[in-house]
This record gives sequence, structure tokens and C-alpha cells, in this order.
Amino acid sequence: MWALARAASLLRRAAAVAPQAPSAGPGLSKTPSGPFDRASYAGRAMFAVFGRIFSALSFNGYSTLLAPANEVLIPPELLSSKTVWTPDRELGQYEDLVARVTNFHNEDKGFMVLDGDVFDVPIRKDIVHRVVRWQLAKRQQGTHSTKTISEVSGTGRKPYKQKGTGRARHGTLRGPQFRGGATMHGPKPRSHAIKLQKKVRRLGLKIALSARTAEGKLLIFEDLDVPSHKTKNIVQYISQMDDTKKVLLVDGGDIDKKLKLATQNLHYVNVLPSIGLNVYSILQHDTLVMTRAAINRIVERMHTPINR
Repeated sequence: MWALARAASLLRRAAAVAPQAPSAGPGLSKTPSGPFDRASYAGRAMFAVFGRIFSALSFNGYSTLLAPANEVLIPPELLSSKTVWTPDRELGQYEDLVARVTNFHNEDKGFMVLDGDVFDVPIRKDIVHRVVRWQLAKRQQGTHSTKTISEVSGTGRKPYKQKGTGRARHGTLRGPQFRGGATMHGPKPRSHAIKLQKKVRRLGLKIALSARTAEGKLLIFEDLDVPSHKTKNIVQYISQMDDTKKVLLVDGGDIDKKLKLATQNLHYVNVLPSIGLNVYSILQHDTLVMTRAAINRIVERMHTPINR
């Protein structure tokens, strides 16, 4: 707002002090009879002022309006001293990525190429939301059940005569208004599953993998071999990881018995085979550790044509 107000004041000043009869030049126009065109001069001045202001825009992943050398655009006390991180590249461009391969001991095991159509897709929260809703609805058991008036135990005899008692009329003691009676319009066993297209489910998994990759929270291991079934080994390995609170380990095939025993007593470490990898599990863990075999199987699964 300050810059626009200053631009308006400069425009008014340029229009007020415009010369009456300047010589013809490339920035001035004349009518056929020759008099000076004040409107054209003001227009040229306007472009010059806006060019001076917007030439201060610097694009380095984000825009910043720079103030002149002798003026302050924003008070320094309102500025944060925290540095702003800008990505080295634009995300979601379907570019193949090269990732380092390690193990639990952080030993260098080479590199691996991650397919861009699986690990570098545009992030869409709406797709992830739909997939998570589908997962949670499908896993709901739906075994809730209540008894109707025909299912509740009790006699069908009329409790007392219709008239002459001064009480309300009743034909059964199994009605919903009586203790131990029926439940009207109560839940019955049913499926809570909702339909979701296979291509949307597959896209949701790609987005979740791409999000962890963009955050730098996808680690690739050569394997998940552990020396023994002791839990302290896994605790030591996880403590060496930077900024890690909850870890999901994904292997290509069946989970090793020693690894399963070593992690079953840790609430912040879970293990899955690649066939069981899903969006909700990825979102529940801030760090995703996958083996080479798991990545190869996931990529193969994502590239398999959908049977319609």
C-alpha cells in the first residue's frame, strides 16, 4: 500500500510539472498540428514509475519487494530472523529421483533411482482425504446389533384389560417404553464400506509416497537384517535417526522373525510387508523406511494395468 501511494503521488507530480512545449522525441507524441500532448507524457511517466517500483522484485522461489536504499519498507522489529527455506527444485514434476541407499548402521550401499510417476507426483490433499475415508470406512466391522420387538424375550400376553383400570392401554410388555423391551430403529449389522475407484486409491498411495520423499522422510535401506531379536538394537538404530518420532519399516517380502520380535514391544515402530503398504499407515508415521525390494514391488504394483 505504501508503494502504491508513493507511485500515485509521483504520477500527480509528473503531470503537474510537465513541460509545455518539449522537443519531439521517441517518448513524446504530437498531434498533426504540432502541439504537445500532455496525456501521452503522463502515460510515459506512469510506466517509468511503475517500472522503477516493480524492478525491485526479486524471484528466488518466492517474491520479495525491496525498499530503496534510504527508505525502510517494513520495520525491522516486525521481520523474523528465521531464514526462509526454498526448495532447490519444483515438486510434483514426475522427475526420476536418485536416492542414497543405507542400512541400520548408516553404511553407504550405493544409490537407487526412484520413478518420478510414483515418488514425484503433485500433492493433492483431497485425494488423500478420500482414500483415508475409504480405508477407515472399509475396516469398520459393522457388527453392532439391537433387538426389535419380535426378537426380544418376553410374553406376548396382554398385561391387563383394555378398559377400567385407569392406566394407559398396552398390548405387550416388550415395547420400547418398558425396561428390557425392544429398541426401535436401532443399528443392525451392515457394511460401512464406500466405493472408491482403483485409480484414485492408487493415486493416493503415490501422493503419500511423494509427500514423504519431498519432506526427506523416505529412507531406503539395502535390507532390514538385525543381528538378534533384542529390542535394544532397534531402539539404538531409531535413536540415531534425525528428527524421528514414529517409524514404519516396509520390507519386500515376508517380515523377518527376528525383526518382528525386536519391534513388537515398541509402540513407535511398526513393520509391514510391501503388499500391506497403505496411505493411512504412511500418514500415521513421520518416517518411512523401505528396502530396495519393497520399492521395486511398489513400483511394479503401480505400473500394473488396472483390471476393469
